[in-house]
Amino acid sequence: MATTTPTPRTRSQASRIVATPGARRIVTPLATPSAAPAAVTPPTPNTLPVGLAPATPPTAPTPIAIAAPMPTTATGDRVLEIAQPHVGEKYILGARAPMANSAWRGPWDCAEFVSWCVHQAAGVLYGTEPRNDPVRADAYTGFWATQAEAEGKTITVADAARTPGACVLRKPGANGIGHIVFSDGAGGTIEAHSRSRGVVRDTLSGRRWDYGILVPGIQYFANEKSVAVKMPDGVLRVTEPLTRGPTVRKVQKALVARGYHPGSADSVYGPQTAHAVQSFQADHGLVPDGEAGPRTLKALGVG
Repeated sequence: MATTTPTPRTRSQASRIVATPGARRIVTPLATPSAAPAAVTPPTPNTLPVGLAPATPPTAPTPIAIAAPMPTTATGDRVLEIAQPHVGEKYILGARAPMANSAWRGPWDCAEFVSWCVHQAAGVLYGTEPRNDPVRADAYTGFWATQAEAEGKTITVADAARTPGACVLRKPGANGIGHIVFSDGAGGTIEAHSRSRGVVRDTLSGRRWDYGILVPGIQYFANEKSVAVKMPDGVLRVTEPLTRGPTVRKVQKALVARGYHPGSADSVYGPQTAHAVQSFQADHGLVPDGEAGPRTLKALGVG
């Protein structure tokens, strides 16, 4: 019997030999072990199943452009509209009006009333110190005079008389008291007048004035027709030099007779006489400015 030399086998070709009685059976070689399975890549977070589109993130609504309101220019007529409803309210010399309080209803003094109305109409502080703080602002005729003269905002009394909303000023005298009013454009006024009368409508004629004022930031319109404003001569007041004369002596005697104290009847209109006149005016429905014009002379019975 010929001898068969077996073909060498590699490890991968090794057969599994199964012993069978009386026979030798070669079974199919074992399968070569496969490589290690590939690593499974975990799903990407928030990945949607195939076929579903990702949701579109909500976008903020596009702002709607709203046009800013056109600025409204304050006018002299608007100033008068603000002043008119206060007619009849109380007057106290030296009262403070809170400029920042649009609901204020008095008491007033003349400068506080005018400055408050101007501020409500135009947002402007005028004739006050300080000029940039409506909470602390204090109005005074002297501040009005100083500011208007420095800024060149004075006009004639005749021009102010025909210009609605223009201010008309009597500068403070030696006693520190002046007076300021609104012109209604027809020879009349709206003003915080006196303790007895409060806020009133009155007239410009028959009273002494220094000039009118147009406040910056307010648009004014003068009426076509001129207005006659007759200012009195010979108003007694503290002057430099001091005024002396027989009418002054009559005023001093009339004051003494009514319980006021002008000092000696020396015929000189000085600060003490002016103070007595001011006290008399305050008690008799007159503007308490210490000047003896036609209305005060008539009230004193001095012709």
